[in-house]
Amino acid sequence: MGSEAGRVVVVTGAGSGIGAAIAHRFAAEGAKVVLVGRSRDKLDRTAAEAPPGAEVLTRTADLTVPDQVEALFASVAAELGRLDVLVNNAGAPAFGAVDTVAPEAWRAAMALNLDAVFYASRAALGLLRAARGAIVNVGSTGGLGGDYGMAAYNAAKGAVVNLTRAMALDHAPEVRVNAVHPGFTLGTGITGGLSAQAPVVKAFAERIPLGRVASPAEIASVVAFLAGPDARYVTGIQLPVDGGLSASNGQPRVVV
Repeated sequence: MGSEAGRVVVVTGAGSGIGAAIAHRFAAEGAKVVLVGRSRDKLDRTAAEAPPGAEVLTRTADLTVPDQVEALFASVAAELGRLDVLVNNAGAPAFGAVDTVAPEAWRAAMALNLDAVFYASRAALGLLRAARGAIVNVGSTGGLGGDYGMAAYNAAKGAVVNLTRAMALDHAPEVRVNAVHPGFTLGTGITGGLSAQAPVVKAFAERIPLGRVASPAEIASVVAFLAGPDARYVTGIQLPVDGGLSASNGQPRVVV
């Protein structure tokens, strides 16, 4: 029996990549995992690839629509009776500088990367308080520092950083709230077609002190830690999972 036995976990954006890896990690530890996303086919694939004996349920919802989010958590309460962990993983990159990104693309980036975190957390808090549970927000290193040509994404993920801190203050001691900020990760929606030998992957790996990019499972392990009992005295933290990239001040390596 795993460390998550008896706990109920909701993972948003669970249809692929980091979200699927997070769901599989919790399921392997014995949790009942609710997979949430907009694509039934993707959720069914994540469920089919879950560890043997895993208890997983799939629920489709558009997390940018408040009524759908409220209905989702009402169904969790009715069917499972509790909620111990919410992982706000749903999100997607958005490209363009301020003078090139279209207003509708700006709004869409904010809706999925920021509004969805707010709506899901708001709907889940009652259940999480009862269980003295935890929220883990999946942000991005793009929320801790700027990227070229990703103004909307950086703004949304940067807002998740301070939203995490505010929720940690407002909802302690009943609910812990932390954020994990992945760096370049293979096997996600934007990197799924790339291999470790692709030029862009090699370019990122050259900047990373550990010498390689991440896998979804490596992000999932950190999420599981922050959601679990070993992190019971941790709240409000912003944890980069980036192979040491954010340890640098950006200067080139000129001393061997």
